[in-house]
Amino acid sequence: MIHEASLSQTLDAVGELTFDRRKLPLGDRKLIAQWIAARQGLPGAYGDTFAGFPGERTNGIVVFTGERITSASARHILGEEASRALRLLDVRDRDVQIALERADAGLLKCLARAALDPRNTNPGKFCCGKCSVGLWRNLLAGGLDRREERLRRGVGELLRAQRAGQGRWRVFPFWYTVLALTEMDVPEAREELEYVAPVLERTAQRALPSSVHGKRRHELARRALGLV
Repeated sequence: MIHEASLSQTLDAVGELTFDRRKLPLGDRKLIAQWIAARQGLPGAYGDTFAGFPGERTNGIVVFTGERITSASARHILGEEASRALRLLDVRDRDVQIALERADAGLLKCLARAALDPRNTNPGKFCCGKCSVGLWRNLLAGGLDRREERLRRGVGELLRAQRAGQGRWRVFPFWYTVLALTEMDVPEAREELEYVAPVLERTAQRALPSSVHGKRRHELARRALGLV
């Protein structure tokens, strides 16, 4: 489960457990949580969250659904996804809790700074499409604040405005966004899933791919269609 030279691959393994609706024994979850928590505040961490390794900072990361993210966005999404993973691992450990609280505080400071920009009137936005999805994923796991407002306005205003036709969005990574939408219990998420349903249907009707990310997308399409 722990990839000693990759935070993103470790988070991917945790994400796979959640996606497959499996749960590790408490002892295993605690070891993974402590390993992730030890990355908090290290050089390269975004907003005092969790730092990737040098190769991840240079080459970027691949999120659970297969899209590659690079540069500052990769650092930010690692921070959001690591925070989410720690919540999903659900262990009672003082060091883990302290690391998570520090990461939350750092991200909230970043959100507060962003809100000072008069051009940014949407509390569900974090600089760009891909980073906004990372924010939503952390919110869905119970992080940060103003959850319902940030999700409803982020999806209902920000995402909806990026509809490009034919069931696609501009600037938002398609499958990573669909993954977040499937966890949201707000009407705006259902509307966006209905919008992309034609793409989901085509994916679900294809033969099961052989690649890991292809299999995940195939299953994700099937689950998303069950919500519309």
